[in-house]
Amino acid sequence: MRGTLMLTWILIICLYQVAAQSQRQYYSETRPHIPRPIKVTNLHFFMHENLGGTNASAVIVAQSNITSNDNNSSVPFGTLFAVDDPLRIGPEPDSEVIGNAQGLSLLAGTNPRTSTTYFDFGFTTGKYNGSSISMFSRTDLELAVVGGRGRFRMATGFALLNPYLINATTVIIEFDVTLFHH
Repeated sequence: MRGTLMLTWILIICLYQVAAQSQRQYYSETRPHIPRPIKVTNLHFFMHENLGGTNASAVIVAQSNITSNDNNSSVPFGTLFAVDDPLRIGPEPDSEVIGNAQGLSLLAGTNPRTSTTYFDFGFTTGKYNGSSISMFSRTDLELAVVGGRGRFRMATGFALLNPYLINATTVIIEFDVTLFHH
């Protein structure tokens, strides 16, 4: 009995040593990092937002229950929007759709012109079909690009916004985007 117990302990120690050595060998191998060249891509498109009716592309999903509206805005502080806007090549409502912008926008400040926004701009046509860029920032006519997928993998950059048309039911914003990606 004593010999069997001793043999069992020797086998356990040997197996532990083999496992420990194989793990060390696995984790000790390194490969040199060879960076891929960075590409620069400039995009120009228009985001069309419909605010009214049954075809609304931006809707309020939550709103603060505060009773005062100190900023005299039609949309008070603490309002959260869900957005699914078409992206088009031009400002005309019948111009070609090249993708859509989905995301959230929160009026997180007392200034009604600024909000904290997350958007994912997905492209559905052309050479960027299936690719997207993610933007997350405080919007005041500029958004930060914080990622992407497809052809825009590991993207960084910025988007300059130019309000093209704003009225009670329609918002059209021109985007000039500069991307740095692999």
